[in-house]
Amino acid sequence: MRTPSHRPFGHQDGTRRRLRHAIGATVAVSAAVVALVTPAADAAPYNPSSTSGSAAGADTTTTHAGATTAQERDRINAYWTPERMKLAGALVPEITPVPEDDNTPDDPRPLPSDTPDSGAVWTHGGAAVKNVGRLFFTFSDGYDGSCTATVVTSANRSTVITAAHCLRGVGSPSADDTWHHNFYFVPGYRNGTKPLGGFSVRTMATSSRWDADPGTTESSDVAAAGYDTGLLVANPAAGGRRIADVTGSQHIGFGRPVEDEFVHAFGYPKYGLNDPGDKYVGSRMIHCAGTSHPGPKAPLLWGETCDMSSGASGGPHLAHFDTRTGTGTVVGVTTTDEELAGGQTPTLYATRLGDSAHRLYDWAQSR
Repeated sequence: MRTPSHRPFGHQDGTRRRLRHAIGATVAVSAAVVALVTPAADAAPYNPSSTSGSAAGADTTTTHAGATTAQERDRINAYWTPERMKLAGALVPEITPVPEDDNTPDDPRPLPSDTPDSGAVWTHGGAAVKNVGRLFFTFSDGYDGSCTATVVTSANRSTVITAAHCLRGVGSPSADDTWHHNFYFVPGYRNGTKPLGGFSVRTMATSSRWDADPGTTESSDVAAAGYDTGLLVANPAAGGRRIADVTGSQHIGFGRPVEDEFVHAFGYPKYGLNDPGDKYVGSRMIHCAGTSHPGPKAPLLWGETCDMSSGASGGPHLAHFDTRTGTGTVVGVTTTDEELAGGQTPTLYATRLGDSAHRLYDWAQSR
């Protein structure tokens, strides 16, 4: 039976295997996190009680090719059938029943502004149901998983943001098992359908901090130090249209977090898939909203009251969100929950976008 992975919501076979299979939102924070990974330039300082090792080198961009040929794009599109998408993330998909559809009725009325929400199916429509979606992938051992991702405004109209741990684990970028495979983004995913089509990924990037030696650094260390951002460049749709022309996009912002800023979060949590404790199974997009604050155990991560877990990783945390239009500014992506970042239960924490994320974004939108 497979065990859960990087309680960034998801390594290092004891550790490496855990990260690969619980991808979603939990970062295991170590006391030596900042000794291993230098904090992002615009992040608040973090002073652990004890440190070991030496600081990493300069933060640069590490890239990886995805589906670059028509044959590969067609193969990936055919691979992600409705049943396979519904079962992505199941611990034992071979024996897991396909989850039932979530038929919560839509509500065309806008949610009142600044209404706290600890977690519910998003039924209010708007732009978010078009440009936020599920990001599917296959681990190096052949099992499928999923995260959440968002189309953001960019020069190439093809840029998508998610969490770095949804793309890879720590290790050499040329190693076969560092990066996941079969990346496929389905904006507006709902009950196994592709309402706006599916998009394979042409290329992707993370901070070079993920290139660390897995024998000395865990993915949770890199994530908790503020580097859990991944950028994707989507291939065009079958008819040649770029993804943002199909889905629209959310604004993106880079800067220091604001204490008590009201933030909305979206994601596709999938919990255990058919286990007795299941609350969500990835069928519909879930919404949370509340004031943002730093994690007591991981102060470089900021979060809001929210009951989301595995599968929500990479989902957007939006400031200045207009509940009537479903638009806002992505200021972070989901990384972990309160179990390891601290704070009250339930809290969903994000990697806030700073200098490192801005560097990745500039690279992606120029491709």
